[in-house]
Amino acid sequence: MQKEIHPKYNETTIKCACGNVMNVRSTGHDMHVNVCSNCHPFYTGKSALLDTEGRVEQFNRRYGRKTA
Repeated sequence: MQKEIHPKYNETTIKCACGNVMNVRSTGHDMHVNVCSNCHPFYTGKSALLDTEGRVEQFNRRYGRKTA
């Protein structure tokens, strides 16, 4: 392995908009992110379903066959 060609692997701080701070090791510098695993709706399970009318029923009403 060649010497002196690899980037420095330093401790980095990642700060989220929700206030969560993570200390990781990376070749990059300190980062600021908008969402993290503590506040993202997919990971927290707090995502709201906006489908008040079923998509299948809406499709059938719009394009479905008329039954006699």
